[in-house]
Amino acid sequence: MRQGGPPPSPSCSSTSDCFPLSPLNTAAAAAAACGSETSDEPQKHEVSAQQAPTLLSRMRSIVIFYLCYLLCLCLSVACVVCVCVWNSRWRGGFAWDGSALQFNWHPVLMVTGLVVLYGNAAVLYRIPLTWGHNKLPWKLLHAAVMLLALILSIVGLCAVFDFHNAKSTPNLYSLHSWIGIAATALFAMQWVVGMGGFLLPCSPMYLRKLLKPVHVWMGIGILLLSIAACISGINEKLFFVLKGNSGGVQPYSALPPEALLGNSLGVLIFAFGLVVLKILSNYEWQRPDSRPEDMAYTPVLQEENE
Repeated sequence: MRQGGPPPSPSCSSTSDCFPLSPLNTAAAAAAACGSETSDEPQKHEVSAQQAPTLLSRMRSIVIFYLCYLLCLCLSVACVVCVCVWNSRWRGGFAWDGSALQFNWHPVLMVTGLVVLYGNAAVLYRIPLTWGHNKLPWKLLHAAVMLLALILSIVGLCAVFDFHNAKSTPNLYSLHSWIGIAATALFAMQWVVGMGGFLLPCSPMYLRKLLKPVHVWMGIGILLLSIAACISGINEKLFFVLKGNSGGVQPYSALPPEALLGNSLGVLIFAFGLVVLKILSNYEWQRPDSRPEDMAYTPVLQEENE
């Protein structure tokens, strides 16, 4: 006969299995939990340490931008003031009667429109204060400032053409005139294409993506042509009026005050162009939604994602 007895107790593979509530095991579990929590803290500190240089770099980039933009505004005012003072004090003022006083409108309007307003409208999208907002109002402002610049440029051309026709002077014979008329014609084409491609609601998205790099490239080319036209025009005008043959006028080679002011105006225009090109060429200063790999900013309107 088989003898009955108590059932065999299950074998314990480890002390923790047999005594799950022992003080030793509780302390070990607590230590393991604390170890896992403390192991997360260095990771958080590592992430914060990695984000800090990035934040400082962005802040430094924004500060440098605003310094460049302030310099751009100061040069804009200096260019307009210099060209107005030159033509009002040394060239006799302004009129619209076919005389030399009508010609004085030409350099003032071309420098103001084709260089100063054009350059400031070009860097409008780079201002960080415009980021994170609906892009459409800034598009409209960009187009409006460009239109004003184009109108002033056309009026400036009308002033010189009327003056030449009144004096029976040939038109478009100098290199300066060729560069200037080419810049204005390309500017007009650029504005019309930009208006149709970026502002009309019926323009398809693929057309905007196709036009955008061409629009940016052409805009920089027009600015370079405008600067070349203005600087060559200033030099040409000084050669014409400072011949030093009569009336006690000092020759250009003697660098009279008018020549110093004209040369300074050319240097200011050149410096303004360099600052504008610096702002346009810096990748960090591009509007975030203009960089396809940067999705940090989502515009309000779907059409803004071109």
